[in-house]
Amino acid sequence: MNFLIAGLGNIGEEYANTRHNIGFDVLDMLARDNKVAFELGRNAFYTTYKSKGKQVHLIKPTTYMNLSGKAVRYWMQELKIPQERVLIVLDDLAIDFGALRLRGKGSDGGHNGLKDIDLMLGNQNYARLRFGIGSNYAKGGQINYVLGKWKPEEAKHLPEHIDRACQAINSFMFEGLGNAMTKYNK
Repeated sequence: MNFLIAGLGNIGEEYANTRHNIGFDVLDMLARDNKVAFELGRNAFYTTYKSKGKQVHLIKPTTYMNLSGKAVRYWMQELKIPQERVLIVLDDLAIDFGALRLRGKGSDGGHNGLKDIDLMLGNQNYARLRFGIGSNYAKGGQINYVLGKWKPEEAKHLPEHIDRACQAINSFMFEGLGNAMTKYNK
């Protein structure tokens, strides 16, 4: 059984270690934990590994956040992976820092990456793991906050939260969406 896990973010050094790139950071840890490395593929950095009899495909779109759907649709078609075995990992302003929200479908919540995936797939019926980045910014400062680097206190706790997100992804694949939601949506 194949799974496609897409971590959303923006390519380029200026976006590294920013809140908006948490999807990339989570997939980087998954890749490290499974001793694989990303290579540049069509529309995305790509890698794959086997775990507990499952083939896991990881992509980090190179299309930039606002065109994430192009990469997700391409790799779903290329690998012949149905929507129920796709998981999108992204940042979310509406959730406290480090908290996770796993859902089987839903709205884009104003997130441009999800808007494009919805457009390209023609629906919202795919799983998504939202990683809370909090909303501690002044009025009108949303873009700078989202594209900003983690505060030192956040950075200190980030690895444990990323590790928990990796556990939630594994739970989604090996225990099913319902069990993973029960375990990780707190």
